[in-house]
Amino acid sequence: MKKSVKEDLMFLVVKIMIFLALLGITFGIIFGICRVSGNAMDPACKNGDLILYYRLQKAYQAKDLVVIEKDGERQIRRIIAKEGDTVDITESGLEINGYLQQENNIYTDTLPYREGIHFPVTVGQGEYFVLGDNRTNAKDSRIYGTVKQEEIKGGVMALLRRSGMQ
Repeated sequence: MKKSVKEDLMFLVVKIMIFLALLGITFGIIFGICRVSGNAMDPACKNGDLILYYRLQKAYQAKDLVVIEKDGERQIRRIIAKEGDTVDITESGLEINGYLQQENNIYTDTLPYREGIHFPVTVGQGEYFVLGDNRTNAKDSRIYGTVKQEEIKGGVMALLRRSGMQ
């Protein structure tokens, strides 16, 4: 016996609904997409770039790019130090656990902000110290202090450059 057009159409609708549900679960629970706004991560991430991040990642290392939510806004920042590390920023630059850091791909000086936190800072349990790559224009841990694990939404997996795209 042949299936009716109505049955075929219902089967197609069910397949589309299942596909959309799986897509919703994938991008609602496992992965996230975020748009870079501003130049705080320049040159690694530029204004308008799209970031794909992994929401289930819970362990991070220094130099990892992460998406955080701070003061109601999503930001992309680089982890500089994790729990137990001592961060100091002086006129000489960024020091982690007493060692002056030589950072590749950071083209501006790392200096403390006048209105920010006081150094040195020891990163507490379940916390991270994050900085923007464009150190002169980034609102980061120098302003608001360490970031709690719960404020990190995920680790950056991929970057889609949008320069020139409308």
